[in-house]
Amino acid sequence: MTQIQIKPATAADREQWLPLWQAYLRFYKTELSDEITQSSWTRFLDPAEPTSLALAWQGDKAVGMVQCVYHRTNWSIKNACYLQDLFVSPEVRGKGVGRQLIEHVYAVARDKDCAKVYWMTQETNATAIQLYERIAERPGFIQFRKTLS
Repeated sequence: MTQIQIKPATAADREQWLPLWQAYLRFYKTELSDEITQSSWTRFLDPAEPTSLALAWQGDKAVGMVQCVYHRTNWSIKNACYLQDLFVSPEVRGKGVGRQLIEHVYAVARDKDCAKVYWMTQETNATAIQLYERIAERPGFIQFRKTLS
């Protein structure tokens, strides 16, 4: 496998990011409006926004993405990093790309002086859970949600 490079997204990367984003949404059997997609993209590029996007590159093709939100927490003086979205193209799964993306998030969160990085996955995502249990701890919390709009 060609070496993978993880780099923050730039404005020129939209056409590489969009198919990854759409595949991620399909994986979770959901759809978002073009307006939401465009808003998210714009936020990723705005340094004043507390969001980030990094892409995993194999040569000149993006084969993975990780999207994060940085926020205050009442449990620490330091901020937290919510790793909101992680996706690796099927053709490179099982080759360490997901782990590299998460390690990238850990490094950036450390540089931003965050207290922790955390994320969620569906309980049926067994392959991802195998990786996550090797590189993080499972705290045992259950998520509850109420959609407001």
